[in-house]
Amino acid sequence: MQVRDLEPKAVWNHFEDLNAVPRPSKKEERVRAFMKDFGKSLGFETLEDAIGNIVIKKPASKGMENRKTVIIQTHLDMVHQKNEDTDFDFLTQGIASFIDGDWVTAEGTTLGADNGMGVACAMTLLSSTDLAHPALECLFTVDEETGMTGAKKLDGSLLDGKILLNLDTEDDDEISIGCAGGIDTNTSYTYQTAACPANSKAFKIKLSGLKGGHSGMEINLGRGNANILLNRLLFQVSTKYNVGLYEFDGGSLRNAIPREASCKITINESDVTAFESFLNAEAAEIMAEFSVVEPNFKVEMTAEDLPATILHQDEFECIMEVLYNTPNAVWKMSDKIEGLVETSSSLARVIIKDGEFITQSLQRSMIESGKNDVATAMRLNYARMGASVVQSGDYPGWAPNPTSSILKLVVDKYETLFNATPNVQACHAGLECGILQEHIHDCDMVSFGPTIRNPHSPDEKVNIASVQKFWGYLLEVLKDIPVK
Repeated sequence: MQVRDLEPKAVWNHFEDLNAVPRPSKKEERVRAFMKDFGKSLGFETLEDAIGNIVIKKPASKGMENRKTVIIQTHLDMVHQKNEDTDFDFLTQGIASFIDGDWVTAEGTTLGADNGMGVACAMTLLSSTDLAHPALECLFTVDEETGMTGAKKLDGSLLDGKILLNLDTEDDDEISIGCAGGIDTNTSYTYQTAACPANSKAFKIKLSGLKGGHSGMEINLGRGNANILLNRLLFQVSTKYNVGLYEFDGGSLRNAIPREASCKITINESDVTAFESFLNAEAAEIMAEFSVVEPNFKVEMTAEDLPATILHQDEFECIMEVLYNTPNAVWKMSDKIEGLVETSSSLARVIIKDGEFITQSLQRSMIESGKNDVATAMRLNYARMGASVVQSGDYPGWAPNPTSSILKLVVDKYETLFNATPNVQACHAGLECGILQEHIHDCDMVSFGPTIRNPHSPDEKVNIASVQKFWGYLLEVLKDIPVK
């Protein structure tokens, strides 16, 4: 069986059509054109605002004309991650998805179910001819994954609806009514170098096999951050041997927990055997510490050509200390909602090369004061060493509204359909709803979706049964939208 043969077929076929279109964040020209062509081919009003968000409007089905207009909101871009041994060009190739038991996943890359399944459901609503629904405004935002630029710069005048269903939650029994806000911290520092010591050998140390994942939704799972762990390993071996560092490359995307990191070092050639033994022993200790959460964690050491220069020893020590003191993982748990991460920070990217030390990190919080607190800690840590610190992309959280009328509708409908109580929750990821409320005033919002695991990593997968469950649930919700 192929993915296109799964039920509901229309949803899965739209998903496959979408996944054939390259759609990296900030390079959504092709998927925007794809979506505009799709709306126009159906004969519906299709609009695009200045930033590139697409709105496709569909009139109510027969008998539903007196119901309130509903905004169906999803985002077009996807996170691009692949395994190191996967030969794939995200700019030119479509995602190769396949069925793996109860799940659909991709061949060595992210799947794009985040938020492609939501987009596919919106497309199915638009293309349907026999489904009951109120007037729909399908809003497809751009650049959600790298700063929510589309939501921030949305032209709200294109929309009339006052009920918004965001289809970007990742558990089919969960209804999200709040989310974290966030801010990016980017730092840069020009370091001094020294000549490569005589009688040295050069090596690359690579840390890999970590799970990675979403730095909001999975920050509380205790997964290893490759940047943090490699720096820890470097610090330990440098206490016993004269290590010269000349490159460090860790992580990839701002909102993904780093899965891999590598560095290039020099050591005295007479110490090579003893150094490698000590490195392996220190790595084994860290692996044992993470053995349950990160069973595939590994460290490798391979020979490299000698560089002309290395970091000055004082700079090396300073950078290691700063990285060691970098806020990372959970900063504070919520006092109000059990089990919810309130504030966190993730060190997403570290580059040391050609005289520049660069970091990228993302701080999140459900409350503004918490976000400001951890962002200040990040800023002060790097400013103290003399680094340039730029904090940007600040976006607000989405404050929960437990008395929401659309929330009551979706909860009642879930209980009726599945004879169970849904998990009404705020999440630590950065949903677009908080930002959208600034442009679509007095809009009642909830977020829900099918079950997706390991988003933002090549292990991303979507549960087949949950897609069918979610699709049927969405249709029943739309049937009961109240009158104007």
